[in-house]
Amino acid sequence: MPESLTVDQLSELRVALERVQDELLGQLERISEDSKPVQLDQQSVGRLSRMDAMQQQQMASANGAHMKAHLNRVRLALAAMDKDEFGDCRQCDEPIGFARLQIRPDSPLCMACQQSNEL
Repeated sequence: MPESLTVDQLSELRVALERVQDELLGQLERISEDSKPVQLDQQSVGRLSRMDAMQQQQMASANGAHMKAHLNRVRLALAAMDKDEFGDCRQCDEPIGFARLQIRPDSPLCMACQQSNEL
């Protein structure tokens, strides 16, 4: 069973979460331009170009939704840190291993619970 996180480990994970949060905010800002409604002049642009632009807009929109969900998980993890509730599995209340949190610091579940939820 993993041990509770040390102060140094928590500090390292906070830095990682804040970095991910900043990266996601930057990416979302860039994506917001790509996901705006497509408005092409059909007199100067062909139908296939318009369809391609619409498909790119839809992909950017879907990617933005995925990033917003990830950003929400990161913010929840940072909030849990502020409340001294970070690092315990939301399902079984056992500590989440540091190695797992280094890979995915916004993870709300330990490996065992994550695997059982995926079955």
